[in-house]
Amino acid sequence: MPTYIFPGQGSQVKGMGKELFSQFPKITAEADAILGYSIATLCVEDPHQHLNQTQYTQPALYTVNALSYSSKLHQVGKPPNFVAGHSLGEYNALLAAGVFDFGTGLKLVKKRGELMSQAVGGAMAAVIGLSIDTIKAILKQHHLLDVAIANYNTVMQTVISGKAPDIAHAVPLLEKAGALMVIPLNVSGAFHSPYMRSAQEQFVMFLKDFHFSPPKFPVIANCTASIYQFPDIGNTLATQMTRPVRWLETIQYLLSQNKEEIEEIGPGRVLTGLIMRIKNGQ
Repeated sequence: MPTYIFPGQGSQVKGMGKELFSQFPKITAEADAILGYSIATLCVEDPHQHLNQTQYTQPALYTVNALSYSSKLHQVGKPPNFVAGHSLGEYNALLAAGVFDFGTGLKLVKKRGELMSQAVGGAMAAVIGLSIDTIKAILKQHHLLDVAIANYNTVMQTVISGKAPDIAHAVPLLEKAGALMVIPLNVSGAFHSPYMRSAQEQFVMFLKDFHFSPPKFPVIANCTASIYQFPDIGNTLATQMTRPVRWLETIQYLLSQNKEEIEEIGPGRVLTGLIMRIKNGQ
C-alpha cells in the first residue's frame, strides 16, 4: 500500500482545487459554513489577495489537501499504510487516519492560522547548500543564539526562524560561509520556534474542547519524526508550533518502512522535490 504526504504553507497557489470543489459539494459547503466565506472563491479567484495571508492560507490548504485525498481514495479504493504532513499538512495526515472529521480539523486549522498570523516581528529564511552543523556553528560563532532551526527539510536545506533583525543579520553570514542561497520567506512570524510560545499556550486552551480518535494507521509527527502516540495527539499538535519540523528524519523513516513510492497529495510538488533531494543526499 502507498504512503501519502501532505504539503503545508508555501504550496498554496491561485486556482488550486478548481476541479475539486464541485466534486465534493458537501465538504465545500461545510467549509464555507465554518469559515464564513467561500473557500472556492478564495482558492480559485483570490479576489482580495488573501491566499498568501496565514489566517487564510492554512484553511485553504487544509481544505484542498482534504479534497485531494478524498479524490485519491475514490480512485484507488484503499487507504495508505503511512501518512505524514509538513507542518500544516500534518492536520491532513491526521484527518486521513480518522483522528478527527473534516469539520473538526478545519476548526483547529482556522484557529491555528489566526494565532500564527498574530505573531509579529519574526522572520524565517531557507538556507540551501549548507549542512545543519555548519549553520549551527555560524549562528553560535556570531552569538545568534536566539535564531532557531524551524525546518530540517533535507541534508542541505534548512529553515531558520527568529526575530527579524537576527534573521537579517544571519543571512549575509550564511551566504559568506558558502550557502548557495538564503531565501527570506514571506511570513510575519517566527514559526516553529520558541517565539510562538504565546500562540501555543492559547492553542492548548482551544484544544481542550476537542476529542480525538486513535489513528487507523500510523501518522508520523513533525516534532518527533516518529509515530503519533494516542492519547497525546492534542499535546503533540500544540508542541508542533514551537518545535522544528523534522522532515528529513520523517522521510528517512518512511523510506525505511515502505518500499513503494511516497506520493504527495495536494497542490504543488514541493515535498516531492524534497524527497528527491533527500534520496540524493542533498
